[in-house]
Amino acid sequence: MTKQIRAVDKMANATTAPIMGRDGKPIDWNEEVVYSMEQGILVWSREGVCVMHNTRVFEVLELKKSELAVGTTRKDFLAAAAARGEITTDKVAQAEERFADGKPFSFDRKLPSGRTVTTNVRPVRGGGSVVTFTDITKAKRAEAELALAKRQADRSHEQAREALMEQQARQREARVIAELDEWLQTCKSLDELFLIVRTFMDRSLPGSAGELYVYSNSRDVLDGACDWGDAGLHDHIAPDSCWALRRGRAYAYSPEGISFTCDHVSDQHHEPPSENYLCLPIIAHGDTVGLMHIRFDTLDSACPIKDPNGFAIQVSEHVSLAIANVKLRDELRDQSTRDPLTGLYNRRYFLDAMRNALSAAGRKGHECALIAFDADKFKSFNDNHGHDAGDMVLRAIGQQLTELFPGDEVPCRFGGEEFALLLPHGGAAEAHAAAERLRTGIEAVELRYGGGTLPTVTVSSGVSVYPACGTLPQDLITAADEALYQAKADGRNCVRAAKQVPPLGAS
Repeated sequence: MTKQIRAVDKMANATTAPIMGRDGKPIDWNEEVVYSMEQGILVWSREGVCVMHNTRVFEVLELKKSELAVGTTRKDFLAAAAARGEITTDKVAQAEERFADGKPFSFDRKLPSGRTVTTNVRPVRGGGSVVTFTDITKAKRAEAELALAKRQADRSHEQAREALMEQQARQREARVIAELDEWLQTCKSLDELFLIVRTFMDRSLPGSAGELYVYSNSRDVLDGACDWGDAGLHDHIAPDSCWALRRGRAYAYSPEGISFTCDHVSDQHHEPPSENYLCLPIIAHGDTVGLMHIRFDTLDSACPIKDPNGFAIQVSEHVSLAIANVKLRDELRDQSTRDPLTGLYNRRYFLDAMRNALSAAGRKGHECALIAFDADKFKSFNDNHGHDAGDMVLRAIGQQLTELFPGDEVPCRFGGEEFALLLPHGGAAEAHAAAERLRTGIEAVELRYGGGTLPTVTVSSGVSVYPACGTLPQDLITAADEALYQAKADGRNCVRAAKQVPPLGAS
């Protein structure tokens, strides 16, 4: 046991024995550590005098040997740093206050070379302080690069998010336009088309206001077709009242820019508008067919359309084609169903309408009537005055039919000077009165031709009634023709009723 104790004591003495340096003197480990550190180290006394520093401090702070030594005062040291522009005089004053407080603090200094050095101050017992100077240039650069990379990443993320939102908005607008297109392609008439446009704009651009105008057949004015919002539709506007029509392209009005108010807008508001508006010519196949006028000043903030102007332009393009297609369809239908000279329905259309009217009358149990008439002595009229004058007479008769019967009656030119008028809801009395009104109306027409006045035109008419005169179209036509021949035999320029057919089973 005694030997073991002695061995332990010997080992303890060995570990606590000083280690000798190359100069034969014991090594001061505190000093050795201080001088081997990468940081610059400086120790200030309570009075603010340098009592120790390592050699690394000269390299870190880019100092000359003459600028720091044991005995240098802190006041001179900080003043020299301020003079070199490494710290401000305010920073010097703040540092002195913190030294006096005896609490840890730190600050950065920017060296003339551009390097950044952070100063960390820690108080020690006895009132002094230890200051370490650490080169953080690389760390700052890395931090800046990291911050830049983060900003770039954030910007890229934001750009990607905006691009995604833009794509989603475009897809949403494309779906809405596709839905509009589907509805427009299935509409049967301009009235249906205008209803679709009004409903669509109200729901797709809530809070917007606008009007749609379409050129009249004469092309001298644009007729008000439909409106939405609180726009207020004009009955007619002149083609030169809109800058978009005059320039042949979209026109965006802005009170802040160099803009001029369209007459159709100033006429409506009685003063230049304070809000922006957009006028879009409706152009199809190179032909201007109308105008769309839109305001967005009260647009709903929740509106799903992010680019109302661009969206409105797309809508106008689709509406343009739809209007052109409907008009073309109407023209083709008119060509196949109307007489080119008088504009009245032709024989084929009239017979179809007659079959439908008789079928409806049979289902609902009401009467309908047919008036067959022709121009008296028309052949001799042509022989005496020429076919051009005869055509004028036929057109005049067609015009009288159109003006006197603008309702659900169906006027028709059967051929030559023969005409017919179907009254889908008329009985014998109504039909006779209509035939008399037609006879006197045509007789009162005065026709001027070749510098003179043509002879008075008269017509003879025969009236047949469903079901009293028959239940089939041919029955009514035959009965009306027989009554017409009777009117001719009775001296012309008169109306005669057809004979009624006895009911089945009557004696």
